Amino acid sequence: MRVRLKDIAEAAGVSVMTVSNVINGKTARVSAETTDRVRRIIAERGYVPSASARSLAAKSSRLIGLLVPAASEDSLAISPHNIAIFGQIERGLRKRGYHLLLRGVADPAEIGEALRSWSLDGAVLLGFLDEEVAALRPGVLGRTPVLAIDSYADNPLTTGVRSDDFTGARLAAAHLVGLGHRRIVFAGPAFTDVGVVHERFLGFRATLEEAGLPAEDCPVESVNTTHGDGVALGARLLQAHPGCTAVFATADILAIGIIEGLIAAGVPVPGAVSVIGFDDLDISAYITPRLTTIAQDIPGKAANAVDRLLARIEGGDRPADPLVLDVRLVERDSTAPPGA
Repeated sequence: MRVRLKDIAEAAGVSVMTVSNVINGKTARVSAETTDRVRRIIAERGYVPSASARSLAAKSSRLIGLLVPAASEDSLAISPHNIAIFGQIERGLRKRGYHLLLRGVADPAEIGEALRSWSLDGAVLLGFLDEEVAALRPGVLGRTPVLAIDSYADNPLTTGVRSDDFTGARLAAAHLVGLGHRRIVFAGPAFTDVGVVHERFLGFRATLEEAGLPAEDCPVESVNTTHGDGVALGARLLQAHPGCTAVFATADILAIGIIEGLIAAGVPVPGAVSVIGFDDLDISAYITPRLTTIAQDIPGKAANAVDRLLARIEGGDRPADPLVLDVRLVERDSTAPPGA
């Protein structure tokens, strides 16, 4: 049977209000003796405060939604990068006394429903297309603060946090060009004229153009950001792109798959083809060869997202501009001069 606040009050011989004050640390008007007695009875009886009751009293659910696209009714579109973000956000919210609710959204029209049905204090959007984020309006979001991660959408309602994708791709391309590569494949999901992959493509092409490399020597492979699709691309890479000596993959998990596919096809990495990724996931340092990649500050991205969202929830102003975090090149073993 659940122990009630009333049960603690009766056992301690005090009012329910006194017990509530002790639980919430408001003991200025409660004697030390009474405080100790109430706390002892709470411990003995295993009393756990009702989260729903406390939320009702505070007019706050203490719930933050992490909304991610649902690829279908049966699965969520959560990449390894997004899983890392998820863990960091949950940790940051837990330290601030909030709880995280993960919710898959098959249709962006469901975002407003999710905010209302769960009485969320706020929400983080992760993995949505920029046109979907741009389409969100006050009528959908209501008064619930919403922050978008990795978004380039020009929507002041969702101003969020992202990495410097353009500069990251420039670093990747400059690294490969500096090693002597001249025929480099850009591998990533299909993209429009706005978004993370588009920014990485622009940075990649800008550096190659500065090096005098024509576009036809640096073809684009549109491939889903999965390990399996990377394996398939690696297996056919040299057949599809004869003379290719390097690949820039827009995500580590894709790069790791490409390496596996190349090696399975008898193509040494980096002896015949160099591969560089983007993310610096933990697994990048454990595979063979260890992956050269562009590191983005995933813990910093999550921490700043939590800080910005909670500041708005607790009465702060909405930031006018997104926060853009620095990236850096991490050199490991998957890149080398051509024919090394």
